[in-house]
Amino acid sequence: MEIDRSLPHPGASKKRIIFITGGARSGKSRFAEELARQFSGPKAYLATAQALDEEMAERIRRHRETRSGDWQTLEEPMDVTGCVEDQGDRFHLILLDCLTLWVSNLMMAGWDGAKILEEGDRLLGACRQAKCSLILVGNEVGMGIVPENAQARLFRDLSGFIQQNAARQSDEVYFMVSGLPVKIKGA
Repeated sequence: MEIDRSLPHPGASKKRIIFITGGARSGKSRFAEELARQFSGPKAYLATAQALDEEMAERIRRHRETRSGDWQTLEEPMDVTGCVEDQGDRFHLILLDCLTLWVSNLMMAGWDGAKILEEGDRLLGACRQAKCSLILVGNEVGMGIVPENAQARLFRDLSGFIQQNAARQSDEVYFMVSGLPVKIKGA
């Protein structure tokens, strides 16, 4: 699959919203960073992961090391919408990785489902209003069996609804399969 080389340069009149989804370890973040390299100018990596244990801290450290010096890392596990609103004019591109961890963070903080869906709508509105292009990354969590407990089913449902909306709002959508991008929406 060839990467779409028609992405506009940052001064172009049309910004882009790109959504990348797929299973765990399918190459979503790597592909998002490949697409991001097509943009010149200042870039932000909006990371939603929290280093709650040693393994996650190490994973975050490795991700930071793979990014070149033209990235600014914004670590925001909760107020992702506010971050996009505040930072959308400072950068030519924001790569948000990932929506799924963000939903998990909100759930673990005690947010109810309706409030999370409302915040998902607010986030996508902020993405549309931002002057910069955005690349959104999320895990496809709905292709397995029905989870055995209510909390896991709620997580699957909320992630699925927010990511359906992200796909609708995006100019391009890619589904990652074993490291290969399959374009499912866009020119």
